[in-house]
Amino acid sequence: MYAFKMNTFAAMAGLLLSALLVIANSTPANAASKAAVEKQFQRWISTTLWKDAKADGVSSKVFKNVMSGITINWKLPDLVMPGTKPKVSRIQVQAEFRSPAPYFSQKRINSLVAIGRKLAARHKKTLARIEKKYGVPGRIILAIWGRESGFGGAKIPYNAVRVLATKAFMSTRKELFHKEMLAALIMVEKRYATPAQMKSSWAGALGQPQFLPSSFLKYAVDFDGNGRSDIWKSVPDTLASIANYLAEHGWQRGRDWGFEAALPALLSCALEGPDQMRPISKWVKSGVTRISGKAFPKAELKRKAALLLPAGLSGPIFIATPNFYVIKSYNNSDLYALFIGDVADRIAYYNKPFQAPWRKISGLKRGQVMAMQKRLISEGHDVGGADGLAGFKTRRAIGIWQSKNKRRPTCFPNSDLAKVLR
Repeated sequence: MYAFKMNTFAAMAGLLLSALLVIANSTPANAASKAAVEKQFQRWISTTLWKDAKADGVSSKVFKNVMSGITINWKLPDLVMPGTKPKVSRIQVQAEFRSPAPYFSQKRINSLVAIGRKLAARHKKTLARIEKKYGVPGRIILAIWGRESGFGGAKIPYNAVRVLATKAFMSTRKELFHKEMLAALIMVEKRYATPAQMKSSWAGALGQPQFLPSSFLKYAVDFDGNGRSDIWKSVPDTLASIANYLAEHGWQRGRDWGFEAALPALLSCALEGPDQMRPISKWVKSGVTRISGKAFPKAELKRKAALLLPAGLSGPIFIATPNFYVIKSYNNSDLYALFIGDVADRIAYYNKPFQAPWRKISGLKRGQVMAMQKRLISEGHDVGGADGLAGFKTRRAIGIWQSKNKRRPTCFPNSDLAKVLR
């Protein structure tokens, strides 16, 4: 598991690659070039990597044991041949920008909820102990466990050392993976895991919680009392490690993650964002209500929360507490955090989708969204970066631009805007 956009696993891997990777593989032209790069890789291991590992306290014996026989995994995405520049993929730039609706596949959610409910009963005592210690509700832990590794049932087939070494040597995020490779070596040095035990995803994320090695070192815990933190086979260790991660990132004990809401017609959708949090009582005074018709819990009224519109006014709207953004720290995506909150509530309460529908949004290419972002930046708006993805800053900037230009704010990209903002 980690805080940037690569944490989703198995069936969603293809979707994440399309949504999050802007850089395509840069593959060698022939076998000879591969052989030459393999030699460079081995020199890098014996010089640069060893020097840094030694400085971090890794012994020569452990280093040789871990790195012996490690070769480049040429099948991984996001690779760049040494001496070349990353090639912008036409497929990624032109990938269609869609409504968030497909992310919330009811078939998949129903499957997670059904299994999650059975496991909630099976591990009731363990989850209660974990919640007492860390303050994180069992339903949230179960939802993340299900999302990351299918409750431990998903295959985690990769050799983490090979993945991390390959990406540290020749990916577009070499510095990040270099740090993680060193963390993996420290794990072995401290006998937290053996190289054989360190199975990972294609991104180097370990075990059932999908922790990168640096997260393992910080947040993995021994909750079954056997003397080691085993996030590959131990359910108590896995669940407690997820809870510890969330607690360390600021989970507020006793608070929910958020509430589906309805906005009054005159309240601007551009008020979205965690940097514009206000007490829920003030949202209520502004006319915000729960879409269910229920009142907000009294304990929440004095506490701050943010407006969240993942599809602008073309989908469900939420009042998100700080705990929503703690979930988001697990995977830096609004949709991921919303998915976890949704599944968690459906495991614990009632298995029903959000009340407001995800409306159909006219198809755009990511390149068109990127062009809109660049135009908004040129006019002084903060869109959070021109990446072709509509995060809350982009959604908010669109709403502000629409208001200034006497258009009805929708706070989401569409084909009409693409014609104007280019």
